[in-house]
Amino acid sequence: MRFMVLSKERGFTMALALAMVTIMGIFLMVALPILATDVQREKEMNLIFRGEAIANALRLYNLRMGKYPTQLEELMKIKPRVIRQLYTDPMTEEGTWEYIYAVQPGVSGSTEGLPIMGVRSRSERNSVVVYQKKSLIHDWTFTAIPSYIVPSGNDK
Repeated sequence: MRFMVLSKERGFTMALALAMVTIMGIFLMVALPILATDVQREKEMNLIFRGEAIANALRLYNLRMGKYPTQLEELMKIKPRVIRQLYTDPMTEEGTWEYIYAVQPGVSGSTEGLPIMGVRSRSERNSVVVYQKKSLIHDWTFTAIPSYIVPSGNDK
């Protein structure tokens, strides 16, 4: 008789452990999307910080040198430096920026030697954060000329 009581208790303990694992799994399923959103929001805030830092550095470079650089590395060469470090794009794996040029490329489409006046992310993802009234990350621009000064052409 005593043997049967022990086996029933073991079954109850196993069922209780299974129920706890199931409840923990449900909590994880609820928490993971929230965690992913928080991680993306943090990356986007980092992108805004880095993009604005590069835009400010381009603005200072232009004030000091009277022109825009043709490579971002030029920002590190002038003394005193206008930026602490050359930041990478946190939204893409390769970390490379798409450049915004002060002049349009010629017929050949070559951008070599053109002055860089801003950067934008290459990411095509929708954002959690709305920046510059835009929710697509690729549409966020970080330029030496602030966006509130540049006419959009749609204001009538």
